[in-house]
Amino acid sequence: MAAQPPKYKPNPKAPRQALPLLNAEVRSRTPEEVALGFTPEQVSVEAQRCLQCAKPTCVDACPLHIDIKRFIARLADNDWQGAHDVISEQSPFPGVCGRVCQHELFCEDSCIVAKKWDPVAIGSLERFAADHARLRMKELAGSYPQPTGKKVALVGSGPASLIAAYDLVRLNYQVTVFEALHKLGGVLAYGIPNFRLPREILHEEIARLQNMGVEFVVDFIVGKTATLEELFEEGYEAIFIGTGAGLPYMMGIPGENLVGVYTANEFLTRINLMEAFKFPDSPTPVRVGKHSVIVGGGNSAMDAARWAKRFGSETTILYRRGRAELKARLEEVEHAEEEGVHFEFLSAPVALYGDENGYVREMECIRMELGEPDDSGRRSPVPVKGSEYRIPVDTVVAAIGQAPNPTLQKVTPQLITKRGKIVIDDHGQTSMPLVYAGGDVVRGGSTVILAMKDGRAAAKAMHEALSVEKPEEVEA
Repeated sequence: MAAQPPKYKPNPKAPRQALPLLNAEVRSRTPEEVALGFTPEQVSVEAQRCLQCAKPTCVDACPLHIDIKRFIARLADNDWQGAHDVISEQSPFPGVCGRVCQHELFCEDSCIVAKKWDPVAIGSLERFAADHARLRMKELAGSYPQPTGKKVALVGSGPASLIAAYDLVRLNYQVTVFEALHKLGGVLAYGIPNFRLPREILHEEIARLQNMGVEFVVDFIVGKTATLEELFEEGYEAIFIGTGAGLPYMMGIPGENLVGVYTANEFLTRINLMEAFKFPDSPTPVRVGKHSVIVGGGNSAMDAARWAKRFGSETTILYRRGRAELKARLEEVEHAEEEGVHFEFLSAPVALYGDENGYVREMECIRMELGEPDDSGRRSPVPVKGSEYRIPVDTVVAAIGQAPNPTLQKVTPQLITKRGKIVIDDHGQTSMPLVYAGGDVVRGGSTVILAMKDGRAAAKAMHEALSVEKPEEVEA
């Protein structure tokens, strides 16, 4: 059947709508969400910028293959719930993805409109559809049939496991998600700040899975509380490992053990998960002094710097390459600058110095220059001899990357690993039968949407493997 033409007349020449933001001076002192979301009027204008292409390249570019063309058409027709229903065919997390997915690298990067004008703001439109469907989620809470099929276990409650749970429970599997921490969400909960992803959004979208029949078990460390073999013995017929990358890289410089020096993992976990920003109303404190230096140039560095600023600290991001080489989202860099975070490019720490009580007080840095490209294609930073200098600092956060936590791998030598990352085949299966893996435990530090892509692929492979009828044993 031929595709139906859109009910509206596309207007791609209209200016891309600017996402309303909380005032920079106000938001630099509060954990409240920075991006306020489109108004209905903005949605109408932005949705009509979509050309409704015959061959929508944005759909192919989306790792989850959400029918972007169709959900935007629904928004253009003011059918907000219909837009959410279209997204839900492929994703249970439009509220999360509409906020933290790097749309600029995927769907928006492939938008045909961008060949002449700015791309359609697909991420902001997705968020709008999600936010206007939240009340309906509560209405649907008791309407899902409970699954009765085979049992599968998912290890970790991050984005890879959550999308796998969504796909598998809809196929009637009895899904149990085991989480090592006391709260659900994985990196979505401990790694992403409240001002980027409000916790009520995350909680409500996870609750949607619970309403569908997914069981969640917290404070359960697979590899310690129970092994993979023990889970199989308990009746689980397939297992997915989505334990993420929670082992931080260290700077490897003198003074790294001084008081006031954190890894981004600890700093962000204390604030995001343990709610240190509410101390003493919450039991977990975090020490942030007058001068903070965040080492690194990725999204975690931006998150840590923006939190430090919210604690009233004069905050600097120290990055060994130039601005063009920053790995963080441009949006996050711009928001950090608007909030008063300083950037010191082409510089790296070489030593930390403390006072008589063991508190960090100074950082020695060295200027860098860019040399030949490294394996990633980016020009390698090279120290400039004799360019050392010192700066005062009483809080240091190292945000220079992370690797998978090795707990599960160490007690499961059957799992083939490479530099701590679990090795999988093209279908997401590990070296163990009916054990699959995906997300950062396979990729190393990556993105939320690529972790979800892995979880979806593994769920498909698990379903195919468990759907194969076993031949009946022939009596001798």
